[in-house]
Amino acid sequence: MTDRLERFAEQITKRKAAGLYRQQPLIESYQGRLLNNQQGSYLNFSGNDYLGLATEPELVKALAEGAERFGVGSSGSPLVTGHHYAHRALSDALCDWLGADDVLLFSSGFAANQVMLQHLADKTDHLLLDKLCHASLIDAALNSDAPYKRFPHQDLVALELLLKKHPSALVVTEGVFSMDGDSPDLKTVFTLCQTNKADLLLDDAHGVGVLGVEGKGSWQQQGLKASDMLCLMANFGKALAGQGAFLAGSATVIDYLRQFARHYIYSTALSPALCWAMKTSVDLSRKQQWRRDKLQDNIGLFKTLAAAAGLTLLPSDTAIQPLMIGEADQAMRISASLKQQGIWLSAIRPPTVPQGSARLRITLSASHQTNDIRLLVKKLEQWL
Repeated sequence: MTDRLERFAEQITKRKAAGLYRQQPLIESYQGRLLNNQQGSYLNFSGNDYLGLATEPELVKALAEGAERFGVGSSGSPLVTGHHYAHRALSDALCDWLGADDVLLFSSGFAANQVMLQHLADKTDHLLLDKLCHASLIDAALNSDAPYKRFPHQDLVALELLLKKHPSALVVTEGVFSMDGDSPDLKTVFTLCQTNKADLLLDDAHGVGVLGVEGKGSWQQQGLKASDMLCLMANFGKALAGQGAFLAGSATVIDYLRQFARHYIYSTALSPALCWAMKTSVDLSRKQQWRRDKLQDNIGLFKTLAAAAGLTLLPSDTAIQPLMIGEADQAMRISASLKQQGIWLSAIRPPTVPQGSARLRITLSASHQTNDIRLLVKKLEQWL
């Protein structure tokens, strides 16, 4: 045990020396565009509350109503005593919204992605992942019985070559990549899948609620149907402003996962109070187009001001606008300086992103005001 503790301590020391040590900031209150702690109040440009729903009074009221009506805990796994009316109501709302036959609810996007890759692929298959897929997808591939290969980011020529070599594979990609903010050409990806008798698995965590008609997602915005994907993963912790995730698909796919997915079978079901709130969040997301319109206005304003200021952004039309810095220590210095000036903008460093590509991951929300964005660009411009 002593040797292990020494080894752990040594690894922590090395991470500190490399400037990659991670800490948990304590947030005492969250008010959408503002974060508050003992040090003060900050404009928040690091969250994923894209539609500004996290503090929406109607959503807060639904959570309280759900707790009073159904209780806080589900009391068991979904196949024992954990599947309540609130879970079914949320599932029905998601199916109606997305046009899927059925869904399964999970405690996190990480768990849902583990299930999607580990249980929909077996040793006779091949998983083909975009190089920049989320850590949850990479870990799922590593732990799958199926062999996997990663193709260069957004390189559909490389994907086509892999599909010709491994027909009937499962192609894994994201609707919006979380660190770069870009989206693949899903229509072409789907066509390649059709041509090679492959199936598409899509993580749309950062697309659902934000993109497409009624916020259905990146896939709908690009002209696909829910049935064009073997399985769709999205979560409640981004635009829908809650916690947990879901997998959506055909009745056969979802029932198969219900029977065999260990993460689902052996985990306590989500809080029914939370599910009741997420049902309201889905409803608000569908009906309140003004939130997506405001978000798009804010994205457009930021990109225009950033271009005028000469900021080096990655190509992205989404709420995720990465500002490339390069070295981790420089990204940390800029982030710390901004915090002293009342702006919360976290530096993203290796191993989350590759060496030499540290960045400030700017995220925009419908709750941001015009002056917030102007102030951010003004402060960033000082570092050019």
